[in-house]
Amino acid sequence: MNKVEPIRDKNKIREIKNILLKTSFRNYMLFVLGINTGLRIGDLLSLKVENVRNKRHIIIKEQKTSKNKQFLINSILRQELNTYIEDMADCEYLFQSRIGKNKPLSRFQAYRILSQAGRKSGLARIACHSTRKTFGYHHYKKYKDVALLQKLFNHSSPAITLDYIGITQDIIDDSIEGFSL
Repeated sequence: MNKVEPIRDKNKIREIKNILLKTSFRNYMLFVLGINTGLRIGDLLSLKVENVRNKRHIIIKEQKTSKNKQFLINSILRQELNTYIEDMADCEYLFQSRIGKNKPLSRFQAYRILSQAGRKSGLARIACHSTRKTFGYHHYKKYKDVALLQKLFNHSSPAITLDYIGITQDIIDDSIEGFSL
């Protein structure tokens, strides 16, 4: 199985946003919320409107770890979310399937949406986990604080976090690029 990658290029992020926005606002918001919070896809898909409407933080119990997690909704994300949920009821899933009434989007469908958008943008190894890794990669590049990112991701060591977000591979690639005998 191929390892999925973060989206390192901000132009590719914009391109994927545009691709998704053309298909549906739901698909666009799934991607935007994922890359701006670093939440796992299962946690994103279980969110309801009441988890974000008039809230400063997204507060969840992570499905994978059963740990409580609180994540700030920044002002830019808040504007996007408010537009998205404007006509939705609090009891509705944020990312609804088109099959059934108020059913969450399936993990498989989320995978199809994100991987297809990745392929259209020329990126082959993009899937659901890429949103979380993209968040981590760009957070690290901006703040260079692996300890904070390790805490955000609940990882056991900085090395795991750096490898997870693709920084270790970037360092290896850079060292080989400048090496010649």
